[in-house]
Amino acid sequence: MAFLAYISASISGRNGASLAAAFTANAARSAGASSRRSLTNAAAVAFLNRDLRGGVSSAVLSNANRLSSRTASTTCSAGSITALRQSTAVASDLEKNLGVSHPAYDIISTDIVNEFGAYCTLYRHKQSGAELLSVSTDDDNKCFGITFRTPPSDSTGVPHILEHSVLCGSRKYKTKDPFVQLLQGSLQTFLNAFTYPDRTCYVVASQNTKDFYNLINVYSDAVYHPRAISDPMVHAQEGWHLELEDVSAPLTYKGVVYNEMKGVYSSPDSLLQREAQQSIFPDNTYGVDSGGDPVEIPNLSFEQFADFHAKFYHPGNSRIFFAGDDDVMKRLEIMDEYLRDFGPSPESKPASTIQWQQKKFEEPKKVRQPYPAGADQPETHMTMINWLLNDRPLTPVEEITVTVLDHLLMGTSSSILRKTLMESGLGDAITGGGLMSELMQGTFSVGLKGVAPDNVDKVEELIIETLEKVAEEGFTEDAIAASMNTIEFDMREFNTGSFPKGLSLMLGSMREWIYDRSPTEALKFEEPLSELKASIAQSGPKIFQDMIREFMLENNHRTTIEMYPSKTLEEEQLKAERERLSKIKESLSEEQLQAIIDNTITLKKLQAAEDPPEARATIPKLDLSDLKREVTEYPIEVIENEANSGVTFVKHELGSTSGIAYANLAVDVSGLPLEDVPLLPLFTRIMMETGAGDLDSVALSRKIGMHTGGVSVAAMLSGVNKEGQPEGVVGTGEYLVSKILITGKSTADKIDELFSIFDLILRDANLDAKSKIIEILREARSEKESTVQGSGHAIANARIRSRYNVMGYINEKMSGVSSLDTVKALLKQAEDDFPSLLARLENIRNTILNKNTCRNGMILDITGDSAVFEKIQPSVVKFLNQLPGDSNGAKLQNFYTEPHPWAKQAKEEMDANAPLADEGFVVPTQVSYVGKGGRLYSEGERVSGSTAVVSRFLGTGYMWDNVRVIGGAYGGFCQFQPRDGVFSFLSYRDPNLAGTIDVYDGASDALMKSVEEMEKDPEALATAIIGAIADMDGALSPDQKGSVAFKRWLARESPEQRQRYRDEVLNTKPSDFKEFAERLKALKDPSSAVVSSKSAFEDAAKAGKAFTLKDVM
Repeated sequence: MAFLAYISASISGRNGASLAAAFTANAARSAGASSRRSLTNAAAVAFLNRDLRGGVSSAVLSNANRLSSRTASTTCSAGSITALRQSTAVASDLEKNLGVSHPAYDIISTDIVNEFGAYCTLYRHKQSGAELLSVSTDDDNKCFGITFRTPPSDSTGVPHILEHSVLCGSRKYKTKDPFVQLLQGSLQTFLNAFTYPDRTCYVVASQNTKDFYNLINVYSDAVYHPRAISDPMVHAQEGWHLELEDVSAPLTYKGVVYNEMKGVYSSPDSLLQREAQQSIFPDNTYGVDSGGDPVEIPNLSFEQFADFHAKFYHPGNSRIFFAGDDDVMKRLEIMDEYLRDFGPSPESKPASTIQWQQKKFEEPKKVRQPYPAGADQPETHMTMINWLLNDRPLTPVEEITVTVLDHLLMGTSSSILRKTLMESGLGDAITGGGLMSELMQGTFSVGLKGVAPDNVDKVEELIIETLEKVAEEGFTEDAIAASMNTIEFDMREFNTGSFPKGLSLMLGSMREWIYDRSPTEALKFEEPLSELKASIAQSGPKIFQDMIREFMLENNHRTTIEMYPSKTLEEEQLKAERERLSKIKESLSEEQLQAIIDNTITLKKLQAAEDPPEARATIPKLDLSDLKREVTEYPIEVIENEANSGVTFVKHELGSTSGIAYANLAVDVSGLPLEDVPLLPLFTRIMMETGAGDLDSVALSRKIGMHTGGVSVAAMLSGVNKEGQPEGVVGTGEYLVSKILITGKSTADKIDELFSIFDLILRDANLDAKSKIIEILREARSEKESTVQGSGHAIANARIRSRYNVMGYINEKMSGVSSLDTVKALLKQAEDDFPSLLARLENIRNTILNKNTCRNGMILDITGDSAVFEKIQPSVVKFLNQLPGDSNGAKLQNFYTEPHPWAKQAKEEMDANAPLADEGFVVPTQVSYVGKGGRLYSEGERVSGSTAVVSRFLGTGYMWDNVRVIGGAYGGFCQFQPRDGVFSFLSYRDPNLAGTIDVYDGASDALMKSVEEMEKDPEALATAIIGAIADMDGALSPDQKGSVAFKRWLARESPEQRQRYRDEVLNTKPSDFKEFAERLKALKDPSSAVVSSKSAFEDAAKAGKAFTLKDVM
């Protein structure tokens, strides 16, 4: 049942859009997961930019500091969704994998998890004691993972630093960083490691069997035989070290994890969650920070670091996981090669046992701590109540019950606790987010940020009063039905997006397995779900009322955290660090200082040195012959004027979508004036959150919950290829389509309900909702401020791109740093002159639903299987013909031959609003996010597919080595977009600013030197090509396949151009690297955008890097 933790994480906008991100969302928000994920390329930007509260981090992050326009809700019966119902032949083949024997292993148990078509055998390695779960599924995206139970006793971050370090070379694989070599030249679909408060996971996945085995071997050797435990330089690089290059200079701390955690500890949300977790767990391992406190990290010695590996990384303390369609015997044989090096270690598991935190508080506790605030930031507080829910294992029925209860209380904008808090006016945004159940003991946290000091106590009072009311009155029947259906739909659909299904199965099973309970029982939900339904049928909401009383109202083991603003905290922390380092330096002799200088020089030489050929030869590789040469095309059929409706119907008929229809209704918004475009994010949220027609916000949310698999609304801009212009050339950004995209999914028998919701929110969303709109805008302001502070790389990238291209400029207006000013202005307008804002909103709706033209700009896009399309066709015809507008109305302009109506004004505004200048955005932070970019290709120039190879090579090589390894930043990457010709460098949680820009400026020379290497070493070139192909060939879910095909068609991108681009990638030559380097050297109109602290900008100015500064907070 613990798998529900990962299911529930995908439910509702507060947790992101899909189960694909569920493990990360949960880990990041509450389990303190840290990720070694490479932050070196465009994919990394997306990874950090997901709706995960600023990405994966090593401290406990806020789960719900944002409420998106998505209301993920569902309905289903057991017969409606047909996911994972295999043919008899497939099931028979999988069943043969049960109980496969190998002389090195004992079989502990076999099991079939029918819910996911998973045939499971649990083994124990006879010699080492390692446990191995072999899961056979009909899935070619094969997944492997090793998890160790790693409870820390302090906040030095040793499990986190070790997680980074074990992948820096091993007994068999001799390079400095095999992780990077795999990243550069593997077809991996997942390559990562992450640290929880009590476990460390190492995970790989690939659709290519040869590649999969390569990944398994490198990771297995890394965790069991790492170079790091015998080489202090690895600990110094990844963890921390004292750095000194001249005896007269001040000492500094450097280290990847050290700087990563300084970034985490700069986030008020992270600090709040840290205080919450540590306050609720005073007596066990969850009371310390496994990611590491920057103040404590320098207390970790190399000897303690190595001892931690010896204690916790024995195979007897590991859980090994396989899932997919690969051969079971091969799995066992590969792992035996590593496990047989070890004898038994009966003390390993007992030594890592997690102790229960007993509920022992006689009365609730309160904690007050400061958070860093900007000079002009409002004097508002953050407050959150936290409960320790259980000090015993929950039953499967309790697990699912608390999951549904969490959704009832917090899952959507209409859930009673969330709604009550937001409508109270006591704060700007929700924090805490409710249930966290990934660890041995569950917690429930909820509160508000943006709270006036006088209202702090009122927030706690309101939370308790609301829970008391629910415990007394219960939940309505339709509220329970909506939440139950939401969770059931998600479980049955099992949509993990582009993330491996095996990864979700592993993390779900690990929630029980890591605590020595059954890994397969953790994945089953049918029986406890049926029991919960029976209980509800018999006693209504009583089971939820009883749980609220037991776990919350009658539970004194709770804490209330209050975070108050300090405008001096950032400087105090910097001063404390300087004083600490100064005292250290004063205590050292000349010989000791020279030793630090020598070590600094030695470390930098090692970091900058190339791996010798014999070391590189140890890394297993693929060949170019292992690559698929043809582009994967997805089905698409375009029917203009479907059923004489005037609307275009786009169909994607796939082999199976498990009885689910994935629908998008695109509505043109090009008629809006450009000054109202920044209102679209607000308008789309209103469509979802204020009610529509006769339905208030609660009724609308429940209707969505009871009948669909989720509905969301968002603005979409898509650049298009101009008719008559050759494909693959850089455009002006003036040719684009602009839409509002209403997205939803349902089973085929519920398609009429889905369409009725689409129609309702499009025509009749309640725009005259002053209090709710003010609430939305306050929350949006809070969210955007958090984004600037925690995801400054994305802010910098958007700002850079806004200077060179019309579409980039418009995108930045809607979602970049300038949109924060827009939100503030809209909030003032809503508070002071709501009728004028209402008029603007009404004009948006009237314009996009213009009777004469709107149908011509509408597109209905549906992905389904043949049975789905057969069933829904009558409903499609009915829906299209009842949409607003005239089926015989006028046509809009041709966006493929004429510039978009916004283009002219946008170009005029760009000089004033997006100047080619070096801009600095000042926030309270201990790290920097450094961006620099410019035009690599000019308008009209043709861009070769080889640019994808070179750009990726630069990101995973030079940028990784110099920004991350040598510079100490958590991430360094670059991004090139062929459509606009703009290239950008970016860093993430960077201790440097001016030095990082110097690294960027040296990239062209470094790339030119690589040309010689490519000419001498064809394998190096092949590796770069393979890595680029991996980015193009990720695994996709059915809805993603439809989405890819739709966007390709919308852009008018031809299959021939896609194949030509892929051929150019596959045929990349050293000369392509040379051309790219020459262009980079002559980058046109370069400019920078940096998010950092005032003191960092002052230091940069002293180093000759001056910026035009703006205070953001």
